[in-house]
Amino acid sequence: MEVVEKQSLYDEVGGLAMLQKVHKIFYDKVYAHPWLKMFFDGHDQEAIENRQTGFMAEKMGGEVDYWGKQPKMAHRQMYITQELYDLRHELLRESLQEAGVAADIAERWLKIDYAFKRQIVKDSIEAFYKTTWNFEKRVIIPKSWSK
Repeated sequence: MEVVEKQSLYDEVGGLAMLQKVHKIFYDKVYAHPWLKMFFDGHDQEAIENRQTGFMAEKMGGEVDYWGKQPKMAHRQMYITQELYDLRHELLRESLQEAGVAADIAERWLKIDYAFKRQIVKDSIEAFYKTTWNFEKRVIIPKSWSK
């Protein structure tokens, strides 16, 4: 009986090249969006793309060692609402489609991405203030500022 090794999602999606392609499309959308782009002010897009690619490569089972911050710490000082998170998630869905990722694989990718929601989304401004320190620069960008 032949043993067939199961491919990782990283391999199924097309490896590093496809992750880079998706993240380029995705962050072009994020950096162009009137509200989301404000959270990235002063942050180099290519550096953000590379970190996200490394993070997702590791989460998808690629032979990659991600050395960046985990989502909870990376987003700790940002007031990210459910609406913001859903908006970001929809841009990722569009990016996967535009990059030509098969629908079933895209759904698996989105499921991994959405699994970090609880670490990133703040339930209320009060909860946000309780999880940040007074000396930290808090990033709070109301939707109305993006117009």
